[in-house]
Amino acid sequence: MTVVDVKALLDPAAREALAKFPIDLGSLSDQTLPSIRAAMASVPKPELSDAVIRTNHEVPNSGGVLVRVHRPTGATGELPCVYWMHGGGLVLGSFEGDDLRMDRWCQRLNCVGVSVEYRLAPETPYPGPLEDCYAGLRWVYDNAAALGVDRSRIGIGGASAGACLAAGLALLARDRGELAPTFQLLIYPMLDDRQITPSSQWLDPIWPPAANTYGWTAYLGAAKGGPDVEMYAAPARATDLVGLPPTIICVGAIDGFCDEDMDYALRLRHAGVPVELHIYPGMPHGFDSLLPSLAISKRAARDLEDWLAARLA
Repeated sequence: MTVVDVKALLDPAAREALAKFPIDLGSLSDQTLPSIRAAMASVPKPELSDAVIRTNHEVPNSGGVLVRVHRPTGATGELPCVYWMHGGGLVLGSFEGDDLRMDRWCQRLNCVGVSVEYRLAPETPYPGPLEDCYAGLRWVYDNAAALGVDRSRIGIGGASAGACLAAGLALLARDRGELAPTFQLLIYPMLDDRQITPSSQWLDPIWPPAANTYGWTAYLGAAKGGPDVEMYAAPARATDLVGLPPTIICVGAIDGFCDEDMDYALRLRHAGVPVELHIYPGMPHGFDSLLPSLAISKRAARDLEDWLAARLA
């Protein structure tokens, strides 16, 4: 398979900005993971508004899973809810990283946001992180009245590895039949542990193949790429997508996940699932959060919010 250096295909403004990106995720390994986690944790936190109230809750009987509930200040009655999983290649990140996203969405869309602090690999491999996400979602349904959440308008979503977990969660919820999310919002989802598409070998400047290999191996161990990986762990392996909720998938054209995301959108469509797919030219993995000032990142934010507003209405 041809390895493509996509630097020449990057949007020029993105190329210039990414040249200053301080963390080399391509160096991820068991040895470097602690220092990369520390570097990410040291990034200054964004300033949040007073227009959203944030409270943390521990999910009972879950082994310590935390969820953070974001609710517009002064909001009354039952609001729709977005249940969110953070990115980080299944080995990095925290629900704190989505505070700004929830701050914006809760105000603009008059909704409740719930972000989950799932355990990370390799300390907790599959199915632990996915079961953490399931436990948090079930807690939202069980406590909807107390949270002021409309149980009939709870959707799920995530970015990158969080979108992997969201897609797996949608499959798991469908098959267990206990919970019924009304949509799934997948931002450049990490879907296929096999790394068999052409774009999976592209040298994405943020999440190159070596980082992707490390993340999947940390999550799946020796099973990574083999025949026995469950679809709930790597949703691209699912052969039956019937009955999943309406979906939006957004991805950069230079993202290593672009091929697997396009394929998943196509198969959702063939399964009769309402799906919207957006591909942003010249953009690498993580472009919307790493390069928010770019015009194309602002367009992506509008596309997501327009779609989400329609689902929450």
